Amino acid sequence: MLLTVIVFILILGVLVLAHEAGHFLVAKRNGVGAEEFGFGFPPRIVGFYRDENNKKRIIWGNKEIDQIKRKADATVYSINLIPIGGFVKITGEDGLAKDDPKSFASRGAWTRFKILFAGVGMNFILGVFLLAFAFQLGLPEAVDDSVFDDQAKVQIGQVVKDSPAENFGIEMGDEVSSVVVGGMEEKIDSTEQFQGIIAQNAGKEILLNIKRSGQAEVIEKKIMIREVAPEGEGLLGVVLVKTIFKQYGFFESFWLAVKTELAIIVAILSFIGDLFIKLFTDEPVQADVAGPVGIAVLTGQVARLGLAYVLQFAAMLSINLAIINLLPLPALDGGRILFLGIEKIKGGPVSQKVEGIVHTAGFVFLITLMLFITVKDFINFEIWSKLINIF
Repeated sequence: MLLTVIVFILILGVLVLAHEAGHFLVAKRNGVGAEEFGFGFPPRIVGFYRDENNKKRIIWGNKEIDQIKRKADATVYSINLIPIGGFVKITGEDGLAKDDPKSFASRGAWTRFKILFAGVGMNFILGVFLLAFAFQLGLPEAVDDSVFDDQAKVQIGQVVKDSPAENFGIEMGDEVSSVVVGGMEEKIDSTEQFQGIIAQNAGKEILLNIKRSGQAEVIEKKIMIREVAPEGEGLLGVVLVKTIFKQYGFFESFWLAVKTELAIIVAILSFIGDLFIKLFTDEPVQADVAGPVGIAVLTGQVARLGLAYVLQFAAMLSINLAIINLLPLPALDGGRILFLGIEKIKGGPVSQKVEGIVHTAGFVFLITLMLFITVKDFINFEIWSKLINIF
């Protein structure tokens, strides 16, 4: 549990901090001021800045920045109490101070676009680096069943909820080394072979010998296979994949990371497009979206598989964060970019009051949606019952 919390905070912190750093660096690069760049979220513990004499100063506590006698346009670099991610306060990002040449609001649409896009751009870049490092460390690579190699493994790629596999403790990443049926042990060399054994023993109990990441000893799992399975699940309730562990060199890793990220982007956009279409048709929406609680649970599962898996998982979250932020929804970067587009089309800025109302409404909607998804996660992952059992 502690490992899950630590890894979750680290991943979320890196993703959010990278996003905010993108806004900050591009703003400074384009001569736009930044009042504060914070590590973590307020309240502030300590801040560092330069005063009017260009000397380094320290501010303790949550004192307002405008009360500090600091060098013009100097940024306060702060360390804050809540250790998740960070934030940046860009001068004039609220649409005020249009007469200040260092203000965001005083700049042209192109400069404002660059600053707004920089956050998601940084998340895309971070995704490539995380994937590249994962490929250098080495990850299992799916191969065809016909490939025979001493290093090949038949692994569990996914466990279906409420399936026999989940109920008997099978986990994602487990390697099925052999199956014992009627006292006879059979080494597993392919997914097709394993599926055949399962089909032949429907309604019977079998013994699986499992190798789990981080554990030296083979785990024995007695499982009762169901006779009939729901459509698309299989009798055991797992998705199997044959893999070979592969590592890549420095340059090859980055090239592969770029191709992988592009494939992930296409997959996410296809999913969003399919979801959007189904919202306006009679087709049922079967999307299963996870919120912070669900991501934390998945983080714990991935953390047990090793560092390369954590980096790969973090990369996918970073890419997801970038795409979600680019959606033209109020309160997101994409929503603010949309208003820039409207400004260019109409030849003048949108009313600051109207834009503020839209973004506020959008923020309330997103918070409400997040609360709904969080409650759903508590139900799906049985968090309520686990909390009750603690007391």
